Amino acid sequence: MTNQSPKSSLISEVNERVAVRMTIIFGSIWCVYGFLVFSLIPLAAPAWQNTLLYISNCIQLVALPALMVGNAVLSRGADQRAAEDHAALMEILNDVRDEVTELKTVINELSRKTDEVAHRPPSEVVSISDEAVINVTDEAPHTTPPASAS
Repeated sequence: MTNQSPKSSLISEVNERVAVRMTIIFGSIWCVYGFLVFSLIPLAAPAWQNTLLYISNCIQLVALPALMVGNAVLSRGADQRAAEDHAALMEILNDVRDEVTELKTVINELSRKTDEVAHRPPSEVVSISDEAVINVTDEAPHTTPPASAS
């Protein structure tokens, strides 16, 4: 922030509001209609042409700087919103980069474990559950008789 006195800050704020208001007024279609009517007055009253030309020049001399200041003030808000949007998008991009890095780590770990399993020698005993055990090397299935109750 700048070190402005309250009086100069108030003057600056009033100046900006006047410039923005003039920009809005000069940018309206009603202003176009008003200037169109103003430009047709010399047709009805040719004697006023020099006076109207002087008034027209004065309006241009005031309007041009006012429009420039008003546009500058209005663009400050757009610039601030653009900066905020940029910061938010950069934060999202960093989050996505972190997630991609994490996903690469998970994929590499999964790939490593898959390679380990693929290169492990085959097991001779496969357990389907706690109760069923299958010996893969047996040629014929052997059944053990149930233990007799003595």
